[in-house]
Amino acid sequence: MIELTLNNGVTMPTLGLGVFQSPPEQTSAAVQTALELGYRHIDTAAAYRNERQVGDGLRRSGVPREEVFLETKVWVSDYGYDKTLHAFEKATGKLGVDTLDLLILHQPAPSRFAAVLDAYRALEKLLADGRVRAIGISNFMPRHLDALLAESDVIPAVNQVELHPYFSQPDVQAADAAHGILTQAWSPIGGITFYPGWGEDRRSVMDDPTIGEIAAAHGKSPAQVMLRWGIQQGRSVIPKSVHPDRIAQNFDVFDFTLGGDEMTRIDGLDTGHRSGPDPDEARDDAFDRVIDEA
Repeated sequence: MIELTLNNGVTMPTLGLGVFQSPPEQTSAAVQTALELGYRHIDTAAAYRNERQVGDGLRRSGVPREEVFLETKVWVSDYGYDKTLHAFEKATGKLGVDTLDLLILHQPAPSRFAAVLDAYRALEKLLADGRVRAIGISNFMPRHLDALLAESDVIPAVNQVELHPYFSQPDVQAADAAHGILTQAWSPIGGITFYPGWGEDRRSVMDDPTIGEIAAAHGKSPAQVMLRWGIQQGRSVIPKSVHPDRIAQNFDVFDFTLGGDEMTRIDGLDTGHRSGPDPDEARDDAFDRVIDEA
């Protein structure tokens, strides 16, 4: 397993299991399977409503807590200094842990920027107190990042964004790199193509002929090629699955290398069209969703 070093010296496995939209009743088994296969990095979020099941899977696996890099996210309805400190308590209570390896603000919510800043200051406090080992952001575009950095003391360690061959966000990657922030890819194999109202291009990356040709040349699947592409470019990738065979396949990406021309061909697939929500859009109904207590 390749490890990445964050800007505060904390190390993180480059590949993890994501559980976005994993049904709670399937999440525990998926996490247990992943950890038994060798995964040591799990990504969840308060808004996914499956943190409790992630904790169950961790305990059922028998893998010691200190061996697993565990990250979760604070939802917008819990933004604000005191509310975000309480969000940490809710998350750790559901997960059944005392500390988190990475705690992230889930959305930039520019229409609620004052609350974003207060929430981030709470993350800084949790970091200073040793309750979290690293702090980060998600879905922040360069303009959101600049606004945050102008008002904060700690540079985020991670920015988790939609990133796959059809939407590689080079401007976001460049802005992150300029500040020493690790770009983490959600939907790294392009599976997020079902958000109603977003995305102008619904083609599945899995069916792309270029990806298929490269996969055939290496005796690998399209998903494995896309994960390898992200890993070789120095990103963290967190593919989601609840199927044991796919969880295993997604982890089997460390025994081959893509050539420079293959990497260039994949880079050339970018359409510039996102499949997930626009981070600038004020989605009050979603943002106001109440996160349950632990």
